[in-house]
Amino acid sequence: MARCGWVGHDPIYITYHDEEWGVPESDARALFEKLALEGFQAGLSWITILRKRETFRHAFAGFDPEVLAGWGEAEVTRLLADPGIVRHRGKIEATLGNARAWCAIEAREGFSTFLWERVGGTPIRNGWRSDDEVPAETPLSRAISKDLRAEGFRFVGPTIVYAFMQAVGMVNDHVVSCPRHADLSAPD
Repeated sequence: MARCGWVGHDPIYITYHDEEWGVPESDARALFEKLALEGFQAGLSWITILRKRETFRHAFAGFDPEVLAGWGEAEVTRLLADPGIVRHRGKIEATLGNARAWCAIEAREGFSTFLWERVGGTPIRNGWRSDDEVPAETPLSRAISKDLRAEGFRFVGPTIVYAFMQAVGMVNDHVVSCPRHADLSAPD
């Protein structure tokens, strides 16, 4: 299998690439989790986050935004002491604030709808021939980043948002030689 070049040989990366990355996700809680983890990844390698993902899920109550929205300084202090996660006060506080912003969007229109309407409800199917062609951000990721910030989100810059869009299948950025590109480009 000629996977995308970024995958390498780590079994965690291979499984993530083959089963999860680029698969359209519409569950609002799962979207929140993936956006939060992308924020924690900033400045680190994605494999670091994948290796800590289960610990993150446990520490952050399954990334249930309705629970996290009620957390405060006591939970921040507890999380800062947890060696199983990325202990960065700004990222932890942003995740809790983002949970509150998520709740407002979810109540108003649904977080999934808020995101997916920006791609017309279906993934953008790119046709990159090499990993070098894949952008780090796009005009659309810049626009979504701006929209999220206007709603009160933090750690959602255009590069983080584009990585999120790739992860949740809003864009199919598997290179065309990767079998997953064809799998995820099949008609709905």
